[in-house]
Amino acid sequence: MTVAAAFLPLGPAKPFVSIAIAIAKASLIFWFFMHLREDTGLLRLAAVGGALWLLILLLLMSSDLLTRT
Repeated sequence: MTVAAAFLPLGPAKPFVSIAIAIAKASLIFWFFMHLREDTGLLRLAAVGGALWLLILLLLMSSDLLTRT
């Protein structure tokens, strides 16, 4: 999907599509390879909290880059 998205003519939406694909891949890694499906709720909550914090940081970075002249 990442390679296909790199060659699609998406214009300004290309970074958002790439980030969505990266988030999907990271969630699969968390769920299967880090065994979050087998762990308790507190560990899942910590993983979701970390992912949300990363999303907030990415949104703030994007807003900074979009508002520069």
